[in-house]
Parts: sequence; structure tokens; C-alpha cells
Amino acid sequence: MKKLFLIALFSVSTFFLMAQKPCTPPLYSTPEDSISATELVTTFRMTLEAKNYNDAYNAWQELITKYPCSWSGIWAKAQTMFDNLIRLEKDSAHREMLIDSTLWVYEVRHIYFPKNWTEGNSLGNKAFYTMRYRSKNAEKALKWFTQSVEMEKEATQPHIWDIYFKTAEALLKRTKDTTLLINAYEQATDYIGTAINNSYKKYEKTLPNFDNLKEALEKEQIDIVEYDKRLKRLSNDTANEMKRITQYRNTLNNIESKFTPYAPCHVLEAVYSKKLEANRDNLTVLKKIILTMSKGNCLTSPVFVEALSIVHKAEPSAQSAFLMGNLSFKNNDIDKAIEYFTESIPLYETNNDKIEPYYMLGLCYMVKAEFGKAREAAQNAIKINPNCGKAYVLIGDLYQKSGSRCSGGDMVPYEYNWAAYDKYSRAISVDPSVADDARAKMSKLTFPSKQDIFMRGLEAGNTYHVGCWIQENATIRVK
Repeated sequence: MKKLFLIALFSVSTFFLMAQKPCTPPLYSTPEDSISATELVTTFRMTLEAKNYNDAYNAWQELITKYPCSWSGIWAKAQTMFDNLIRLEKDSAHREMLIDSTLWVYEVRHIYFPKNWTEGNSLGNKAFYTMRYRSKNAEKALKWFTQSVEMEKEATQPHIWDIYFKTAEALLKRTKDTTLLINAYEQATDYIGTAINNSYKKYEKTLPNFDNLKEALEKEQIDIVEYDKRLKRLSNDTANEMKRITQYRNTLNNIESKFTPYAPCHVLEAVYSKKLEANRDNLTVLKKIILTMSKGNCLTSPVFVEALSIVHKAEPSAQSAFLMGNLSFKNNDIDKAIEYFTESIPLYETNNDKIEPYYMLGLCYMVKAEFGKAREAAQNAIKINPNCGKAYVLIGDLYQKSGSRCSGGDMVPYEYNWAAYDKYSRAISVDPSVADDARAKMSKLTFPSKQDIFMRGLEAGNTYHVGCWIQENATIRVK
């Protein structure tokens, strides 16, 4: 392999950091410089695309030395080049210089192109690649990750979160300091939750545009060509937003699954009891305690209860009201739970966040045997998310429990179970996560005998209108 001419960029990085300013016109001193820079950029791009990483590196070195403002791509695409050069390099000293160079890129690129990258983003990526190539420097990387996240907050990218948490986990194993992981988890649940919420806001804000676009076509305000063009753009925007939500959700789920074994409730209580005593007037700290302990399902912990009570009294919010509702529900104070869940719903900023309080409201009303209100709450959850399987299961439970009020007289015995079966079946079709529970409930349903339906001129498989309070069509089934 042709040897690289390596410049120890890291040794002059301090000079670059002190001397460099954001790239602003004019980018070149002479027309000749402009031509030379263009030729070098072309060489860099072509050799990189051809996977000729040695020649790409030589062009790159000349570009960042003479024309660092020529093109943002010389910074954006450098990582692909360095990853391959580092992988192929056999000389350990040269390999270390290449690693120094790739880390240096993240020290300066945001200075040259502040519109493309922030300092926090660069610092997070510096930590990311430190852990890739120099995991022994985990302490430094964790410090950079922490600083990066506090700079970027909800804008922190999923890949940064993932390695940040793995770094904290590795140091916990080495130092036995649980607070390292708890601090990382607090940041993740807070900022990733905000990122998901922001994406849902953008998504829901975009949805009415589909109806507006269709209306514009129907009124002949736009032609079909323009309609298709705008529809494609809208569809891409909403798809990208949902993809972003999925990425953040998956990241948060992975973090939560890794965090749980290290921080059972008794560990969180031990850490947070001291923190609570020292921060009774610090709502920011108390909110982190509440969020972390609620994610850990430590809802009966005295520390959680006290922190939640302080926060909800001082600064009631959708989340605090919802958690107060959960706490009341667990304590079998159903009326109070209904009050809190009802309070939380209008306080949430996105419809997606309202699904869970609607569902919990349905559970509360079912406990009180107010079946109509329970079904209405479950249906509100389904209106927001037609694939909310547990809401269908809840309605199925309501129908299954209707024996005392939907039997006797001219009613077909167990006809309400037909309606229950259909709801359980619907739950399975839209949400695999509830399938086992729904099938178990279906298997326990009792249906009329063949004689019962024959005497009434009915036939299995046909549609039947279930009366009583249910008032829905269902499929006839027999024992």
C-alpha cells in the first residue's frame, strides 16, 4: 500500500483553534487559488468515491491546509476516509496519527462552518470516535458526552445517546459508581422525551395540510401535477418525522432496558433520598427524580411520592397530573385518579401524549362500572391511534363484563361475548403486543349453544346486532 504523507495535525490544532474564524467571502485571495481549490476538491471527491483513500487523504491535507473554506464536504466526508485509512493502516504510529487527525476534525469544523455544525454536535462526535478508537479514554469521552448533551439537549442525535450510555455503563462497571449511569439516564429520558414530543408536534401540525391540499385540488386551485408534487413532499415530510420518532423511541427503549438492571427501586431510593433532602425547592432536580423513578416503576416509593407532590403543588403539568392519577389509581382512590387523568389530558401538547391518560381514564370508569364512560375514553384513545390494541382490549373487557346488564328477556344468551370477541380480534389485528393477552381472554368467552341460535333463526358466521348498552354489530359464534 502506498504510504501516506502524514502531517501531525493534532500538534498544530491549538493554532487552528486560535486563528480560525467562520468562513466568509471572499474565500480565496486570487483567481488562481479558486481554480486550485476547485481542482483539489474534485480530486478529493473522485478519489474518495473510487475508494482510493490514500490519494483522497493527500488531496484532503492540501485542502485543509490551504483552502479549508473551499467546501464543507471536506469536513463532512472526512470521517469515511479516516475510518477506512485507520482500518487499513498497519503501522501503529501512523494509525495513532490518523486517529488524532479524525478527532481534530471535530475540534475545528464547527468553527469553519458554524451553520453546518454546532460545538455541541462536534464535541459529541469527538467523544463518539474516541470510544471507537481509544476506549481506554472513557473518562474523557464521558466528560465530552455530558458537555455535548447539555449543549445540544433534545437535538442530540440517537447514535450519540447510544454510545454515551454505553460509556457510562462501562465506567460504572469499572468504578461501581451508579450515579454515572443515573446522570446519563436522567439526561436521556428528559431530552429524548422532548425530542419525541417536538417531532410529534411537527407531525400533527403537518396533517391538516393533506386535507387542505385535497380541497385545493377539488376547487381547481391547483392541477393534478402540482397536487402530486406537493403530496409527495408532504408525505416525505411526515414519513421522515415518523422515522425520527421511531429512531428516538428505539434509542430510549434500548437505554431503559440497559438501565433497569443497574438501578432497581431501592438503589434509586438510596440515591434520590439524599438528593431530595438537599433540593426540596429545586423543581428541576425534583422533576428529574420523578421522571427517572416513574420510568423505573417506583411509583410507591416514598421518595417518588414526596417529590411528585411537591412538584404538582408548585407547578402542575400534564405529566405531574398524569403521575398523580397513576398514584391514586394504585392506591385505589379511583375518583381522585379520574380527576387527575381528566386534568392531564388538555395540558398535553400533542394528541399522542393523550392516549395513555384516555386509556387510564377508561380503566378507572371500568372499575366504577360506568361502562359507557369507559368505552368513550377508550374510543378517544383509538381516534388518536387506530392501532391502540390495549384500548380495543379494554372495550372487549367492558363487553365481556356486561352479563348482568345484558342478559335475560328476549336477549340471546351471551350475545355480548360476540361483541367482546370481535374487539379482542381487532386488538390482535392492529397490535401484536397485546395478542397473547387478547387470545387468552377470547379463549375464556362463553357463547350460545347451536340450539339457542337455531331457535331464533340465526346462523353462525352471520352478523348480529348486539343490543343492550353495546349497540354494535358482531359475528355470531356458537359453543
